[in-house]
Formats: sequence, structure tokens, C-alpha cells
Amino acid sequence: MSPESTITEKKELNIDKLVFRFAGSLILISLLLSQIHSAHWLWFTAFVGANMAQASFSGFCPMATLLKVVGIKPGKAFE
Repeated sequence: MSPESTITEKKELNIDKLVFRFAGSLILISLLLSQIHSAHWLWFTAFVGANMAQASFSGFCPMATLLKVVGIKPGKAFE
């Protein structure tokens, strides 16, 4: 594998990266909103965390399913 192909693969977005970015962004946004608007936004943070936990056990992630339908390539988490 050439260095150029390694660089290209790292820049390529896949389902794993997009799911982590999306979930992380939702958590950070809801934490911010809980501080500036209402503490009830923490329920949304809990929902995202619970969904991530269930996905780790069941392998079912609604966002990953949606991204697969759209045509995003699957990836290997934490590689």
C-alpha cells in the first residue's frame, strides 16, 4: 500500500466516522443548550447516549442504516 493511498483512505468519510461525529455533535449541542436554555436538554443527551449503548449491544443504529441507504461506505470503527 502506497503512502498516497493511505492518505486518501484517512480523508474518506465512512459510516463509522459520520455516526461518531453526528452523535458527538448532538451531545455537545444538547449540553450547551442545557446550560443556556433549560436543564431538560439533558434528556436529549441521555437519549443519544442510550442509543449509542444499545447500538453497541444490538448492532442496530438508525443513523448508520440511514447513511447506508444514502450510499455512504461502511468503515471499521477505531481503525
